[in-house]
Amino acid sequence: MSQPQPRPQPTGRAPIRAGLVAALMVLLLVVIAGVAVPGLAGTLSAVTLPWLWLPAALVVVGGFCWWRRRWIALIPAVVWIIATASSLTWFPVGAAEGDGVIVAASQNVEAGSGTAAQSAAALVDRSADVIALTELDAQSRDDAIEALAQSHPYRYVVGTVGLWSTSPIIDAEALDLGLGWRRALRAEIESPAGPISVYVVHAASFRPGAQGERDAMLSALGDLIAQDDHDRILALGDFNAAGADPVLASIRSRLTEPRQSSFGFGFTWPASLPSTRIDHIFQRGFDAGGAETLRAGASDHLAILVGLRPRS
Repeated sequence: MSQPQPRPQPTGRAPIRAGLVAALMVLLLVVIAGVAVPGLAGTLSAVTLPWLWLPAALVVVGGFCWWRRRWIALIPAVVWIIATASSLTWFPVGAAEGDGVIVAASQNVEAGSGTAAQSAAALVDRSADVIALTELDAQSRDDAIEALAQSHPYRYVVGTVGLWSTSPIIDAEALDLGLGWRRALRAEIESPAGPISVYVVHAASFRPGAQGERDAMLSALGDLIAQDDHDRILALGDFNAAGADPVLASIRSRLTEPRQSSFGFGFTWPASLPSTRIDHIFQRGFDAGGAETLRAGASDHLAILVGLRPRS
């Protein structure tokens, strides 16, 4: 009787390739896990997160080619999908249409770009009822006020941020959010569907190793939203933080960000080659349609637009 032959062992480069794929998987999982870590690690992981589909796909292909337990190769792809599901907007929904829909828009107009009026006009053309503009300097503030005077007669502008509305704005106040100068505001809009509490923010810039001001502002904003008992809330502007950034956790725990109207991540910056989403519209008390990004003026940020139907 012949003896069973031993199973041939991998030869050549296959074990090396399998090891490289395993190393890539471990690195990928570490980066994804970083979005749960406050501070610089969480911020960098959040910026990187949307692009991790590519190494996840490489792990799947490599694992199926060179691993015996091929199903393990699916782990990073599944983990990536779970990690992005709650904070990114890549799964599309249809637009909210019909009577009663409130269209909200936000854009960082880029101080010095000289195109705030064009940005405002583009958003008016898209029937925006609520417009938030950030990074306003003296000239862009005056240009936006003039451009929106007829279509949006109600406004509140303070520091580098402004809010324009087709419905009356009441009970408005400037917010410094612990920064010492005014880069945020809160106002109440008396819409046909009832009052809406609106926060507009231009968060301090993120710089590796020097993000304390940004983190303090967004943490303070989260605290204010936690204390806000309005049924309908909007928080919009330039947050200088990607959607999965742990610094936004207190805001995302109380408000949601509408998904996109088409496949994609809704990147807003830089406008010439969008690679991250740092501008956001968060909401509570609405049924949101799909959000979209669009060119408005010559800013280095794309604008965001979303239709919102107030819940009864």
